[in-house]
Amino acid sequence: MEQIYDVLKSFIDPIFIIFILLLISFFIWLISVKKKSDTLLLFFAIVLLYGAGIFPVSNYLSYHLEKDYINGSSVKDKINPDVIVVLSGGANDINALNNTFPGDQTTVRLVHAVQMYKKYNAKYLVCSGTSEGKISDAHLMAQMAAELGVPKDKIRIETNSKNTYEHVLEFKKMFAGKDIKIGLVTSGYHMKRSEKQFRQYFSNVLPLPAGYLYASPSGTAAVRYMPQSRWFYNNTLVLREYVGQLWYGIKNSV
Repeated sequence: MEQIYDVLKSFIDPIFIIFILLLISFFIWLISVKKKSDTLLLFFAIVLLYGAGIFPVSNYLSYHLEKDYINGSSVKDKINPDVIVVLSGGANDINALNNTFPGDQTTVRLVHAVQMYKKYNAKYLVCSGTSEGKISDAHLMAQMAAELGVPKDKIRIETNSKNTYEHVLEFKKMFAGKDIKIGLVTSGYHMKRSEKQFRQYFSNVLPLPAGYLYASPSGTAAVRYMPQSRWFYNNTLVLREYVGQLWYGIKNSV
């Protein structure tokens, strides 16, 4: 019964509905249009939507982006970090409540950073990142860290950086001239680019991924091949990250 329930829930996913409507349109066009070549563009759009929305494709792309941190091959030297730095992942203003809430990625990263701070008994926890909201991501993370037991005098707040490139530059200013060991916390899909940027200025960097897009297959097998918004979103993050890596590669070579 649970498997049937999973399939029924998948039927109301917007991406699945759009896929079905496009598929119906394709067959209608195929019957009514004299030049079959006129339907090719629609066919490729359907194939692209289907591929971008199913679990196997999403998991394959996610794995190739995150595999170094899943297999552990990117961590050459095990170090005990002096400083844990957590990179922000966005926040949301709710005007009706006159409040700002951390985004899902920011929350996951911060909780993991606090765990790593306690595990390694680090000297400082650095919360890094700003936003266009009423309160910076860094301040939100600092508040959460304090509530989770990190002493306020051990928390450092960096509110000037807006992206990965700036995270590193602002962190460098904070610890200028100091030979420190860094525990870097961000999402698994974002770690490769982040680690590369930090290693330009610091030789001792330990990547500490806070979650992955990749996941071992589970649940109802049929649902994995039904287009879903979740996998479409994951693929969007993956493709954006590849664009980010390409752009930073160009930027660093100039």
